[in-house]
Amino acid sequence: MSENVVFALSLTVLAGLATGIGSVLALFAKRTNTKFLAVSLGFSAGVMLYVSMIEIFQKSRQYLSDATNMKAGYWLAAASFFAGTILIALIDYFVPSAEGDIGCKDNAPCTAALERMGIMTALAIGIHNFPEGMATFTSALKDPHLGVAIAVAIAIHNIPEGIATSVPIYYSTGSRKRAFWVSFFSGITEPLGAIIGYLILRPFFNDTLFGVLFGLVAGIMVFISIEELLPMAREYEKSKATIIGVIIGMMIIALSLLLFA
Repeated sequence: MSENVVFALSLTVLAGLATGIGSVLALFAKRTNTKFLAVSLGFSAGVMLYVSMIEIFQKSRQYLSDATNMKAGYWLAAASFFAGTILIALIDYFVPSAEGDIGCKDNAPCTAALERMGIMTALAIGIHNFPEGMATFTSALKDPHLGVAIAVAIAIHNIPEGIATSVPIYYSTGSRKRAFWVSFFSGITEPLGAIIGYLILRPFFNDTLFGVLFGLVAGIMVFISIEELLPMAREYEKSKATIIGVIIGMMIIALSLLLFA
């Protein structure tokens, strides 16, 4: 179990630190390849949607059915799934992010309001990352292969969040270092959420709890895909790049699950 914990935590840390990758890309790249970004976001959404509905939700039903009975397990899995969507929707509602307008008109000097937007975006992303950290950690703890797939998808998802956090701060302060560190620390909340969740829930780990957690994770990931990843991808690129990324993501994760089943 201790080796699994270290592995699960390592995956969560790597996924969280992907915000730093986004920050570096935003601060040092001369231009953004919007088509590639849209494909990447679509790919992440495809992975998360497929793995949530085909793998994670099914594991939730399996664990809960084994702990109770088939009918009760199905009901509990469905309830857990929608509880996950409600949880992340409430977080999204009460802590809205400002991932949109991240630039300044006509390259004009930015005001303190732009810096504040960057800070608030970092705080919003940090709070959003708590349940994402638990999603990655819980999945990797119970199924390392599944954990890797989820960590990769969330890491891709975190890269544009790093961009959204760092760009307004850099434009307003002119400091690449400050922009990078604010973005970096917003990603640290992901492993922090995993650690806090593990310490609280560890004494209660059993099939019922894992079934509920998997249901919550599936709901959270479906909501993130539909509400954040796909609209963001379409905002960056209006072509077919997004749906191509979604299909490729689904195909790759399906092949991965079949090969390692």
